[in-house]
Amino acid sequence: PEGAAGRGRLPPPPKAADSFMHVHLGLRADEIPKDLPLHFSVLGSLEAPIESPDNVVIISVPSVIDPSLAPAGRHCVHAYVAATEPYEPWENLKRGSPEYEALKRKRVEPLLAAVERAIPGARAAIELELVASPLTQKRFARRYRGTYGPYSPAQDGLLPGARTAIDGLLCCGDSTFPGIGVPAVAGSGCAAATALMSVEEHLDMLRAMGLSRL
Repeated sequence: PEGAAGRGRLPPPPKAADSFMHVHLGLRADEIPKDLPLHFSVLGSLEAPIESPDNVVIISVPSVIDPSLAPAGRHCVHAYVAATEPYEPWENLKRGSPEYEALKRKRVEPLLAAVERAIPGARAAIELELVASPLTQKRFARRYRGTYGPYSPAQDGLLPGARTAIDGLLCCGDSTFPGIGVPAVAGSGCAAATALMSVEEHLDMLRAMGLSRL
């Protein structure tokens, strides 16, 4: 802001990455293979760029390791494409409209095909199907244009840390290091908190809490 003390201006915000398509499925376990792994990555083409739409679908089956996550005899599956779904085809659609539902049906098809490729028999075993679009991401995650987060290619270097060019202003969140995801964002908050206090002050606090052996 005008007149703020500090060493200069804040850097420009990073470019926003594209959005998501998600599908959450409930499958009958007796109609699919028994030896499912926890995660799959389904690659469409080795020739296409990894960031091209639908080329990489990530699939998780968390009920493999925690059966309580699904009813008895069922598995829960989550499949998604991350940061490769353009927002533009969705931005003028109204949620719940026939046009919106038709585009959801069209755009979930690559995810279902990837699930079937990874888990033979999955389509026939579906009991529950929940499809999420970029508009879902925008609404429930409150993300600008449903973005996955900051677009920060490795060749551009690291995301900024907690400290800024304005004295006393610290930043955290997925636009700062270490980036996208709940664990990473929590880490950025820890980094911001750490920047407020010296190492000795941290140790004093830990000693007061009985958590330090130093």
